[in-house]
Amino acid sequence: MRFAIMESVVTPGGHEIDFDRILVEELTALGHSVEFYVPEGHEFKWNYGVPVHHIPGTGVSYRGAHGIKKILLSAKREWHRQKWYKAMYDFAKKDAFDAIIFPSATYRYLRALKHSPLKNSPLPVLFLIHGATPAEARKLNAEAKVFDHRPNVRIGVQTFAKDKLDLTAKHLRVYGPPNYIPRDIEYAPSFPEADEVLTIGFFGQYRREKNLELFLQAFLAGKYDRKVKLFVQGATQTQADADDFDRIIRKYKENPLVEFLHKPLIGIEWQKGLASVDALAIPYGNERYLYHTSALISNAMGYQKPVIMADNVNPEILARYDIGKSFANGDMQGLTAALEDFVNHYDEQKMMYQQELAKAYADYSPRILAQNIAALAE
Repeated sequence: MRFAIMESVVTPGGHEIDFDRILVEELTALGHSVEFYVPEGHEFKWNYGVPVHHIPGTGVSYRGAHGIKKILLSAKREWHRQKWYKAMYDFAKKDAFDAIIFPSATYRYLRALKHSPLKNSPLPVLFLIHGATPAEARKLNAEAKVFDHRPNVRIGVQTFAKDKLDLTAKHLRVYGPPNYIPRDIEYAPSFPEADEVLTIGFFGQYRREKNLELFLQAFLAGKYDRKVKLFVQGATQTQADADDFDRIIRKYKENPLVEFLHKPLIGIEWQKGLASVDALAIPYGNERYLYHTSALISNAMGYQKPVIMADNVNPEILARYDIGKSFANGDMQGLTAALEDFVNHYDEQKMMYQQELAKAYADYSPRILAQNIAALAE
């Protein structure tokens, strides 16, 4: 099939880039062709190696917007979304492709579709939704019901929490999220020997409200029977967050058990960073991640790294695969105990981790996602 990906995310992060790469590379590997359609003026941060077509209507970002400004930008985005829909409908009528993919959709995309001729598309239009809370699922059901008698409007929801959600749309398919794998570096999973340092990695966007110091204190409070180190990478967006992260680095930099990197990691640097550690810590969670996918979970399975994580982050994974330890979210003593349990029993359990991670890697491979999307388009 000839797939057209309509990508409208103005400032994509590593997650969006990885997901688009999966679509391009895995659909191509299945024998399909892929092209991008993007808003006028849009420039990708990654060269996907496929044709890119620009359509009327610029992309709109909410970054830094509040109050009235955000409301006005929201209205502008919806106006431009109608332009994108109309352009894709016109291309569909001209047989420019066989199916359209909106790769990062929400129920709002369906709400907008009601006012567009694209709802009458002569070919499949796929809205790919990255998880849904119960409240979002109810909104999705309500918006999707309008299209029950329009078989070319199709919805794909990726989530680990299928059994927790009541998704009733007629043309909807639920499937697992994909692993994110190292695509640009030579990589083979490895597990340190008993006399080698076990490095636990903590990666992500640093914000003051995350209370990084509580995590550091929980780690340093542990009593460990083997060599261990914590690697903390943080990217900051505001000067206040950057100053606070630098303060923490100065406070703990003399401790040999902790290493810091204050730098955003993108592309190959991100892949090398993940590859350099032996396990991943996901010490913060919230109710959203009972339903939406933690990108670090997908990276952990893709790079085959065991995890220490809060119990409200995709709990289905540790329930199905023995790939790490969990603790009650917000319980710092529980986090210390989980870290001690993981580190002090790592050498006797690493073979189990290796086997279970291989299962998780296979069950949520990017190729399976591509197969699910191709099936949704058939």
